[in-house]
Amino acid sequence: MASEPRQGLPERDVPRRDFLVVASSAYVAVGAAAALWPAIDSMNPAADVRAVAAVDVDLRPIRLGQRITVLWRGRPLFIAHRTEQEIERARADDSDPGLIEPARDAARAKRPEWLIVVGICTHLGCVPLGQAMHDQKSEYGGWFCPCHGSKYDSSGRVRRGPAPRNLEVPPYQFVGEGMVRIG
Repeated sequence: MASEPRQGLPERDVPRRDFLVVASSAYVAVGAAAALWPAIDSMNPAADVRAVAAVDVDLRPIRLGQRITVLWRGRPLFIAHRTEQEIERARADDSDPGLIEPARDAARAKRPEWLIVVGICTHLGCVPLGQAMHDQKSEYGGWFCPCHGSKYDSSGRVRRGPAPRNLEVPPYQFVGEGMVRIG
């Protein structure tokens, strides 16, 4: 059965018209992709950003009980060399029903004496106090956010305030004696 000619077109022009529609549609699609590619490619991280995606930190100079701050991807990282008392308190609080976001201390610290967290409050992004010796700390032995009063324990778990989540634990691994790679 022969196909019906399209209305208004002679039968011999139908295949030609179909070819022109497909060819021009393909041409427009390729042209749009070529025009959009630079915009899409510009959303990839720059080479300097990729270069600092991981940071190595020498933990050997950090004294027991000391906390330091390093930058990783433009964000502060809190590294705490925890004392035995801080570790015991954090482990004792594992089953506390007052935890806003329950998490075991052992799941947050790969080695109990070292806690590594992103130092940004999970409420509105302020940097909590508690890193320096003279900083105000929370009554739970951790950090205190001065913006809206969130309080974290020595495992970085939120205990009070408007913060909805614990301080984030970044991906990290110990890569040698006294060295950690974050990222």
